[in-house]
Amino acid sequence: MDLLTLEHFAGCLNETFLADMQGMEAAFVLVEVKSLQGSLQGSHRAPFSLLFHNGSPVLFPQQTYRLRHPALGELGIFLVPVAQNRDGFVYQAVFN
Repeated sequence: MDLLTLEHFAGCLNETFLADMQGMEAAFVLVEVKSLQGSLQGSHRAPFSLLFHNGSPVLFPQQTYRLRHPALGELGIFLVPVAQNRDGFVYQAVFN
């Protein structure tokens, strides 16, 4: 796949991305796709942010996860836990 852009994810809002977590599947639902201000000189894409929700009571550490999506295929995305709610945890990926 080419360089990932906001447009790749915009049509996937509220859809599930699956990650293999040591033999168990974890569902990350894309809950926000947001453009970020500014870009680095010479950058090949406009910066953007993704927020994913995972309903597990287990906090997954920040790391690169292999997420699978029916339309986008398998992607390595670095996720950082940024919030907790009563339904699980929210993870952010920033592309710049």
